[in-house]
Amino acid sequence: MKRTRPTTLVIIGLIGVVVGLLTDAALAASGRALLVPPVTLSVTLAVIAVIVVVLALPIRRAIHGNTGVRIDPFRAARTVVLAKACSIMGSLLAGLPIGLLLFMLTRTVIADTSSIVLTSSAILAALLLLTGGLLAEWFCTLPPDDPDADRDDDRGPEPGATHSHA
Repeated sequence: MKRTRPTTLVIIGLIGVVVGLLTDAALAASGRALLVPPVTLSVTLAVIAVIVVVLALPIRRAIHGNTGVRIDPFRAARTVVLAKACSIMGSLLAGLPIGLLLFMLTRTVIADTSSIVLTSSAILAALLLLTGGLLAEWFCTLPPDDPDADRDDDRGPEPGATHSHA
């Protein structure tokens, strides 16, 4: 499995910003209250970020030989998939409240302070989830077999290189 690319996270984050802006614009146009993330969202995202990093720590220790404990490969695969999902959802869930906050701050009538604080805390918690997912993904990355193999596998072999298959 390849690591999550920054461009993917930026694109997903921008989609979240657009959705947040359009959602609040549609709510305001219909005369409804603006969307404000609850405090429980921020707490939940922060707890998930901590959990995913804690789940990846034993895998990192096993990879780098700091412990004699063998890690089940299926557990490692599930952990890295969870880490990837956390990074992608962290990007989306950071973009959404950024769009909400942008709409709140660009209106002629400024939203109340509690709405701005709750939306900002949702942004920070989502960024924490994004960071925790990327960190856990990095913890689950195996070192290359060949120290000189810092190249991406999808670029193919070097020109003139021959590979023998056993």
